[in-house]
Amino acid sequence: MANERTADLIINGFKDEMTTRRKYELKDSSGKILAELYFAPITRFDRQKAQQLAGTDEALTVSTQLLCKMAQKEDGTPAFDMSDAPMLQRQLPEKILNELELFLFDLNVDIDSAKNE
Repeated sequence: MANERTADLIINGFKDEMTTRRKYELKDSSGKILAELYFAPITRFDRQKAQQLAGTDEALTVSTQLLCKMAQKEDGTPAFDMSDAPMLQRQLPEKILNELELFLFDLNVDIDSAKNE
């Protein structure tokens, strides 16, 4: 093991983290749960694939593509089809997409406060 490559050491050190999914409960305005979405950690590879699918570097487009790529149902099947991204962008309030995408990226940001800065 003394000759193990540094890349292998690092990858093996985070193997458990890569299999841990976080659950997001998407609720309507009355608090009723509409869907439970599960997210594994994002890799750089995931981000690059979403950017290729989006065909742009534009952050809002890429983040919604990544959401559609990464969101899973409880059983691990995709929650969205990749073709859902434009529809979600057109037909959902931006606040909802922001909340979903911030959870996807594991960021704790108060959007309203950030907009005022």
